[in-house]
Amino acid sequence: MRELLIEVAEKYDREAGCGRGVPGQDLLRSVAAREGLSLPEGCVVGGYGGVGGAASAPWIGIFDPEINLKPQRGLYLAYIFSTDLTSVTLTLQQGVSDLEKAIKERKPFLTHLERQAARLHSALPPRIAADWDHRPSLGGRRGSRPESYEVASVVARRYEISEMPPEEVLTRDLHVAASLLQRAAAARQSLRSATDEEMRGGDPSLIDPLAGFKPRSSRGYVANIAANQQRKNQHHEALIEAFGSYIQTRGYRPTNLGVHPKDLLLHQQETDGEGGPELLVEVKVVDHGNPTAAVRGAVGQLLEYSYFWYRELQLPAPHLLALFTEDILAYAPYLEDQGIASIWRAGDGWAGSPTAVAWGMVD
Repeated sequence: MRELLIEVAEKYDREAGCGRGVPGQDLLRSVAAREGLSLPEGCVVGGYGGVGGAASAPWIGIFDPEINLKPQRGLYLAYIFSTDLTSVTLTLQQGVSDLEKAIKERKPFLTHLERQAARLHSALPPRIAADWDHRPSLGGRRGSRPESYEVASVVARRYEISEMPPEEVLTRDLHVAASLLQRAAAARQSLRSATDEEMRGGDPSLIDPLAGFKPRSSRGYVANIAANQQRKNQHHEALIEAFGSYIQTRGYRPTNLGVHPKDLLLHQQETDGEGGPELLVEVKVVDHGNPTAAVRGAVGQLLEYSYFWYRELQLPAPHLLALFTEDILAYAPYLEDQGIASIWRAGDGWAGSPTAVAWGMVD
């Protein structure tokens, strides 16, 4: 990433336009296929230098497909260059194009972006958000697109091109930003839910406990991974769908929107995600009645996510739960010993380990 950012700053020339054969524009168009950028797991990248005319502030977008893939709206990460190309800022952005079309007057448009950015910023972990700027300075004139980017920013970190930090620092910052993106996306969903509650007259009993939960197709799908097409078995998506509907009847609110690469998060409904521990859920399919590989995978991912997405970010440690398509036999006490609760399908119902019983998830 370090090499790419410096190269864009050196080659980009707004006066050269945005056509084919323009070095800076060709470089930005090639970003999506560039390797070795140390992107957060599952994220995709793209370069943007303007359409119909060269952008005054070119940028590179980082998108989590589970949250958003369209820069015109929604939330995403972006490396936005200053108009003089002397710096680049990593920012958690709100999409501005669609809103700009909906709110024609400039002042109300900017006010809406600013208020929404403040709401999302306030929902982020204070210890992390305090280490980031709230709004970048891109050098754009009043009324320009860079000005919109400045106001739309939730958090930002600026790098001077002449003093670009080493690759490992950029990678760490990007992964922290990806975590903030997840939490901002969850907060955005909560804000929508709160608006829905207001429309219902403020009756808490009418709040949908599945507002942040959207089952995906249980049919197989084809994914491109390292240039190879692989058929993905989505039995785990069917399991998530069934479990999500079930667990909300036990007093837990499931969330799988905006939490990638994590499978599922649970919060006790009575706390609405505040004051109680977050439950981190890893979902695994048991193949051919042999739970060994599924259990190993669940342990590895739960411990990895607990470390990198919580402890490294100085966030409260989550409770850990492994969810399986069938009984994991002798592995249940093993998981308990590792501090991991477990639940599995049992006929038409659910069964689980002692900790899962203690949490009220199963009988």
